[in-house]
Amino acid sequence: MEDPGVIRKLSQVVVNRIAAGEIIQRPANALKEMMENSLDANATSIQITVKAGGLRSLQIQDNGTGIRREDLAIVCERFTTSKLQSFEDLSSISTYGFRGEALASISHVAHLKIVTKTKSEQCAYQACYEDGRLKGDIKPIAGNQGTQITVDDLFYNVPMRKQALKTPNEEFQRISDVVSKYAVHNPEACFVLKKSGETAAIRTPGRTTVAHNIGLIYGATIGKALVPVVLKDDVLQLTVDGYVTNVNFSHKKPIFLMFINHRAVDCGALKKAIEGIYSVYLAKGSSPFVYISLELNPNNVDVNVHPTKHEVHFLHEEEIVERIKSAVERMLLGGNAARTYTQALLPGAPDPVLDSTKMNETASEADKQPRLDYKYVRTSHSEQKLEKFYGMSQTVVKSELQDDPTEVSAPKLTQPSPSRKKKTVKETRLTSVLNLRKRVEADCDERLRKIFCELTYVGTIDREQSLIQFDTKMFLTATQPLAAELFYQLLVFNFGNFERLTLSEPLELRRLALLGLADPECGHTEEDGPVKELADRIVEILVEKATLLKEYFNLSIRSDGYLEALPVLLDNYIPSVVFLPMYILRLATEVEWDEEEECFRTFCRETATFFSRIALTKPNTEYRWEVEHVIYPAVRNYLIPPKTFAQNACLLQIANLPELYKVFERC
Repeated sequence: MEDPGVIRKLSQVVVNRIAAGEIIQRPANALKEMMENSLDANATSIQITVKAGGLRSLQIQDNGTGIRREDLAIVCERFTTSKLQSFEDLSSISTYGFRGEALASISHVAHLKIVTKTKSEQCAYQACYEDGRLKGDIKPIAGNQGTQITVDDLFYNVPMRKQALKTPNEEFQRISDVVSKYAVHNPEACFVLKKSGETAAIRTPGRTTVAHNIGLIYGATIGKALVPVVLKDDVLQLTVDGYVTNVNFSHKKPIFLMFINHRAVDCGALKKAIEGIYSVYLAKGSSPFVYISLELNPNNVDVNVHPTKHEVHFLHEEEIVERIKSAVERMLLGGNAARTYTQALLPGAPDPVLDSTKMNETASEADKQPRLDYKYVRTSHSEQKLEKFYGMSQTVVKSELQDDPTEVSAPKLTQPSPSRKKKTVKETRLTSVLNLRKRVEADCDERLRKIFCELTYVGTIDREQSLIQFDTKMFLTATQPLAAELFYQLLVFNFGNFERLTLSEPLELRRLALLGLADPECGHTEEDGPVKELADRIVEILVEKATLLKEYFNLSIRSDGYLEALPVLLDNYIPSVVFLPMYILRLATEVEWDEEEECFRTFCRETATFFSRIALTKPNTEYRWEVEHVIYPAVRNYLIPPKTFAQNACLLQIANLPELYKVFERC
């Protein structure tokens, strides 16, 4: 008989790595822990950058409260936390984290660097960690308020774990799933997820709604099929807010988002119950989209069940599941989604938004009645065009453009030839540009955004107006103001990443300035000074700023005062060179060159105005083609409509199909 083995105490390094392996199972787990820390720090902006599926690098940057300089020495030690003091605190914990193991675990399986700044500190501080301990000194460094955590070479010292992971693309998809869940549940915060050097895979604007983010992330089809689920039970101390898709929608892959007290968790019993409800309505192999958020009395929830916190236990589970199941069944019994729509109205008209009680009554009545034929509207503009009633077909428009390629592009501007090589995207860190982006997002009108995101282009009325359709409503739009705002936002959000629109022959700035000063639109008078001196001063200003314009906007001006190129703002779109003189004049006189943020804002506004003047000089066929196939698709995909659009007659409702149907019934 063999002797019993000797029991030995494991070294602290082994203990820590075993614990780390329980919490950090893959890059998505590490990101989830760091995102929860950012949200606990009251961050309203969270940007995530990933390399090689998070194995080479995983970086998260927020604008939260930051970490105090004094706490950096122990922040990566196990069981160090600002969220818990005694075991009894677990019964009322309201934060995402509480054990103080996340950063410690990451530091045991990766190289971790933290750059952080609090509101009260004069500068940011940088610290590096390895195996839970501070590596080197804490260094002062320039930085914005908040925290940036960079995790490099994840699982470099656990090769078996690294080899067991999926491909970088699959790991990135898991990361994307995690970010999607938290972006939906936290619509007040702005989330950005991207691969390093590429455009954002996920971008939410912040200060929006759960329903809007569901449509933005998971698709407009799901967004339009959402049915709200609301429940409050004082006996069970339960509040439920959620969205499920109606019975007309189905998806091959089930999407189930579950939050308990704002923590993303799994609940097999609830998932099975809801799937049982939908099995009555959906074909076999089809699944719904479900987002459920439960708020329970913290005393009834045990959060300390699983190291990754993806499971929790709570009291009265069977009763709660049954109550939610009944609420979902009631919403689906009507067989259709109860949806409400809002729209911009004529200036001075009252806001038609109903109070919540009235809205719920309307929704329940709508659910009891089948949808009538007159509420079915076409959603594909390829079926029939407004041009049909003008005696011109879209086929004619296309053939004319194809037969004469010079009609499509202006004679003095040439777009770059398309390249198969993916262009590297440079992400700006300029506070001024980030502030401009935040101002655009903060000024967003969510009612109008829904209209523009789901618009169907109907046709061009004239050189100033077009028709679009949203659901059962028809709108008249002012194309130029829409295009001006679109181009401004493209300039702000694509800052530093523009391709080159080359002039076949460089144009002399002085000559352009003289032409601009001669234009009555500029308002020049003799009191302003001699025209030639003003033209020389305009050239001097723009040549002086040429380096800045070339670096950030790819607007190329030679040192001898010649304009060589403009930026490409939209593929297949070339501005009218007729308006170049006035544009050059306004760049010199209207742009605030002395202050950085105001400089970028005014330059982008003037450039957007120049690019948006599309109607006056182009042939009718070219104008109609650009409006339908370039401008309005970009409006649908990119425009964040400002609140002013609801009052300035940029969008006017002119018809509503159900109301027209009633008129026809009376005839």
